[in-house]
Amino acid sequence: MRSAQQLLADANVIAVVGASREPYKPSHTVPLQMLRHGWRIIPVNPFVDEIFGIPTVPTLADLPEPVDLVNIFRPSRDAVEIVRQAAAIKAPAVWLQSGIASTEAKRIAEEAGMDYVQDRCMAVERAVAQLTKLP
Repeated sequence: MRSAQQLLADANVIAVVGASREPYKPSHTVPLQMLRHGWRIIPVNPFVDEIFGIPTVPTLADLPEPVDLVNIFRPSRDAVEIVRQAAAIKAPAVWLQSGIASTEAKRIAEEAGMDYVQDRCMAVERAVAQLTKLP
């Protein structure tokens, strides 16, 4: 199992389930920070057409390309189904943001051979490790 920082170092494309267009929400500011540091972000949100000027997709099954990491900004009760969807698209890793945790989602991820992080902030981990994809 790769560490949180190793997942970020290895990832290039991140699908963000629950990405928000509301600039005051962490589900907007965290993926925006990742985008600004060079990661490709694909927002997954069935209720809006675009976020950050990037077209959204309604579900993980609708992703136009493989992703390296699925970042989840949904309540813990939704994590199990989202991790199942991530396993179905053969995502190599899932990341549940701060305050989101699920032992069942972790079990599903581990059984599918996915790396798993929960209850941690991707933007904080990126900053602590001083990671960037920019030259």
